[in-house]
Amino acid sequence: MPELPEAETIARGLDDAISGAIVRSVEVRSPKNVITAGGIDFARALVRDRVDRVSRRGKYVVIELRSGRRLVVGLRMTGRLLVGTGEEPPGTHVVIGLSASRCLLFADVRTFGRMRLVERDMSWDDALGIEPLGSGFTVEAFAGMLAGRKTPVKSLLLDQRRIAGIGNIYACEALWEAGVRPSRPSRSVTKSAAVRLHRAVIDVLTRAIALRGSSIDDYVDAAGSRGGFQDVLSVYGRRGASCRRCGKQIVRTKLAQRGTWWCRGCQR
Repeated sequence: MPELPEAETIARGLDDAISGAIVRSVEVRSPKNVITAGGIDFARALVRDRVDRVSRRGKYVVIELRSGRRLVVGLRMTGRLLVGTGEEPPGTHVVIGLSASRCLLFADVRTFGRMRLVERDMSWDDALGIEPLGSGFTVEAFAGMLAGRKTPVKSLLLDQRRIAGIGNIYACEALWEAGVRPSRPSRSVTKSAAVRLHRAVIDVLTRAIALRGSSIDDYVDAAGSRGGFQDVLSVYGRRGASCRRCGKQIVRTKLAQRGTWWCRGCQR
C-alpha cells in the first residue's frame, strides 16, 4: 500500500498541482530515504530544475524533470507525497520548495519509502512487468503468464516482475469478481476464467482510480484527501461478512504469507 490506483491518483494530483514549477530549494532531513547514483548531490541536482510532468509506473510516482532526470518515489507502506503550504505531517523526510510558494513534502512515519533521482539515460524499471491498464495487457499476454506455472494465481497477480502495480487489495478484489479461488494453480485456470480475471483486473483498477483509491490505513492523495474505494470493497477486510454475490461468509486465509480474503461459496 499504496497500490496502482493510489499511485495513479497521487500522480494525477501532483501533475495538476506542480507541473511547470521550478525547484527553489531542497531540504533532506533523512538521507537514508533518498537515493542517487554516481556521487550526485541530491539537493544540488534538483535546485533550479523544472517539473515537466508527473506520471506513474506500477506502484511508483515518477516526477519528470526538464533536465531529463526523473524523481522516482516508492511510497511502500506508509509513504505520502503532499503539496503543502502550511503544517507538515509527521515523519517528513524531504521538503522540496517550489515556485509560487508551494512545496512538495515526502513523509513516511515508518521510513520504508524512498525517493530516487534517476539520470536521463539511466533505466530504473527493467524489473517491472507489464502495465495492467496498458495496451500490452491483453488476454493472450495474460494467458501466457498463467500457462504452465504451478504458482497460485494470486501470487502471480502480485508478482511485480510480471504485472506492475497490483497489490493485495486489488488482487483479492479481482479474484472475487472473476470467481477464481486465490490458491488455484495458475496453469489450471481455464481459458474462460482467464478471460474473466483479465477483465476483472482492469475493471477493479479502473473503478478504484475513479474513487481515488482505498484509504484503509494511512493513504491520502496529494491534497491530503482520503480515497473512497474502501467503502465498496467486496472481500478485502470483510472477514465474517456475507458475500455480496452468494451470501456465504467471507473468509481470511494466508497465502504466501499474505492475508487473503475470499469466498468459499463462489470462488471455485
